[in-house]
Amino acid sequence: MTKKSSGTHKLVTLAMLSAIMLIMSFTPLGYLNIGPLAISLNMIPVGIAAIALGPTGGAVLGAMFGITSFLQCIGVGGTSAMGVVLFEISPVLAFIQRFLPRLLAGLLSGLIYEGMKKLSNTTFAGFVTGFSAALLNTALFMLALVLLFGHTEYMQDLIGGRNVIVFIFAFVGINAAVEMIATTAVVGLVGKVLNQVVLSRR
Repeated sequence: MTKKSSGTHKLVTLAMLSAIMLIMSFTPLGYLNIGPLAISLNMIPVGIAAIALGPTGGAVLGAMFGITSFLQCIGVGGTSAMGVVLFEISPVLAFIQRFLPRLLAGLLSGLIYEGMKKLSNTTFAGFVTGFSAALLNTALFMLALVLLFGHTEYMQDLIGGRNVIVFIFAFVGINAAVEMIATTAVVGLVGKVLNQVVLSRR
């Protein structure tokens, strides 16, 4: 594959994954709202981008996820109950809390995939990347939530005097488990297919 055709292939892949991200973000495909948090499957295209396009692709899709997540704070593409409250407290901090964790999760997922490929086979690396994408999204999202809004009355009511770590585990609960299982499986399987396609073209 020439450098030009490789660049074109990457642009097409980025465009396709971006379209999938937008469809998932603005339809019920991407979110299942349960209480203040939602089960989000939007890290799936982020994880796939991290495999297909590396850290840069993961960061771009992660940024898209972050932007669409923030838009839900103002009722665009759905409504996040928590996002609405956080936006009322501080629109700027709400944007940072929604955007930065997703961008970093995508970037780090790409770096994890590149590192895991050197330590194991691409199939295993793909499944690890899928799991890491979901884990990083949840961990960074909750970390930003506690750091930026932990002092507010809203968050203090949610925490209810519990240890912060205990609160985080209790709060994400089944949501995080479902996200991790789904993202690990889909990203891993799609990554395996992508690598098989690449090998067949050589």
